[in-house]
Amino acid sequence: MTDAKVSRRNVLLGVGGAVVCTAAGAGAGFVIADKDAAPPAAAAQPAPAKYRSRPDLRALPDVTITTPANATAPGLIFLTPASGTGLWGPLLVDEKGSPVWFRKVPDPATVAIDFKVQRYRNKPVLTWWEGTIGGTGGQGVGQGEFVIADTSYRELSRVRAAGSEQADQHDFVITPDDTALFWVYDPVPYDLAALGGPADGVLHDGVLQEVDIRTGRRLFEWRARDHVGLDESYAPLPAGESAHLPYDYFHANSVGLDADGNLLVSARHTWTAYKIDRRTGEVIWRIGGRKSDLRVDEKSAFSWQHDFRRRRDGSYSVFDNGAGVTKEREQSRGLIFTVDESARTVTFGKEFLHPTKISAPTQGNFRELADGGSFIGWGQSPWFTEYAPDGTVRLDGHLPLDNQSYRAYKAEWAGAPLDQPALGLHVDGGNVVVSASWNGSTKVAKWRARAGGQPRALTESVEADRTGFETMLTLPGTPEYVVAEALDSGGKVLGTSAAIPVRV
Repeated sequence: MTDAKVSRRNVLLGVGGAVVCTAAGAGAGFVIADKDAAPPAAAAQPAPAKYRSRPDLRALPDVTITTPANATAPGLIFLTPASGTGLWGPLLVDEKGSPVWFRKVPDPATVAIDFKVQRYRNKPVLTWWEGTIGGTGGQGVGQGEFVIADTSYRELSRVRAAGSEQADQHDFVITPDDTALFWVYDPVPYDLAALGGPADGVLHDGVLQEVDIRTGRRLFEWRARDHVGLDESYAPLPAGESAHLPYDYFHANSVGLDADGNLLVSARHTWTAYKIDRRTGEVIWRIGGRKSDLRVDEKSAFSWQHDFRRRRDGSYSVFDNGAGVTKEREQSRGLIFTVDESARTVTFGKEFLHPTKISAPTQGNFRELADGGSFIGWGQSPWFTEYAPDGTVRLDGHLPLDNQSYRAYKAEWAGAPLDQPALGLHVDGGNVVVSASWNGSTKVAKWRARAGGQPRALTESVEADRTGFETMLTLPGTPEYVVAEALDSGGKVLGTSAAIPVRV
């Protein structure tokens, strides 16, 4: 764990491994291919440059908006696209699907997961997970670390698990005390004979850690096998040649804080949401599964779920996949219900469905927006949807259909990168076409191209409104040098590119 203004990995560059996305197994559905494996023939030819100013982003996936924004909550959309292109990293797009910021994960990490806005030291930050996933029979178990970056996209910290383990990707929560909550999947020797498995088997224990971000000191640790029996699981034992792979009986995939400060946990393979005493580690109650402590009405029953949360009005929400190893529902949904701890009951509140009846066997999330609306990332299905409080769809879109994003979020974000705007030039019909972009800047409203015979004597200029990640401007003739200036809505210069010579 590092906690420095500029860390050893402040500049994140590198090439990730080849990736194959699959629905196999009951976990997150990611399988990472061998980095040294030969790429498929179709990938042998490089794709044409998508952005002349940033040719390194040629494989950045397109985001399609199918239902345009209508009375939406303010904010940008946070994704972690996963496809076979090898270009993995946190991706921020606007409501039109245009990229705002992207950063490729560095070696040796191959995957970025769970990109979102949080607060650290009372300031807004970006957080995401970097690492590798797989190696346990397609169960979606991660080994990596969490990144915290400031509004200039500089790393503030890398948070790692305390001890010898590596952090799992499924969730990362910064608490108001500047501590971090996250999971570790710990394979431990375990006698599985009573379940029909090997006596010398291996169990994946779900380990919840809370660490101090600044020091890395472990403050709290909770182990699922100390509190949750294997008889609660719906996951089948590994069998045949896979019998000695770790049995992922619990599969923790979210952690959060309840209003009283205790912990809220989702375990996909037990179909259960747990409330856990943050001081003692004892289970306060279970909702759902084989040993529910509360009576759950029929419409509130969920299975293979993700992302259990408390909402501002006191209700609870979960992304009910309804599908995994088995299919229990025809379509996945965002589910809201109320809990009466005195009466020990769970009562249905509302559900949010996709118009195309999406079933997502893996991944996904369901979050409340600041204005009372809701936002769903459909996990294995590459869609994301924003809903009004009454359930009306007010924005809908998707990554390419061969992609997926473990979660998708919407939140307000103001980014001010420290690097210069990027500039690309080409001559067309005797004129210079200027392509300008600035990865991560959220305040650019216009671009100005300036040109002349010397870098310090730029007498010609043209302006154009920003039209997406990259904006094109045309300068008449073929001047010697060109710069691009990024302007805010009031015309103030936010940043200037280097002066680039025009080569005919």
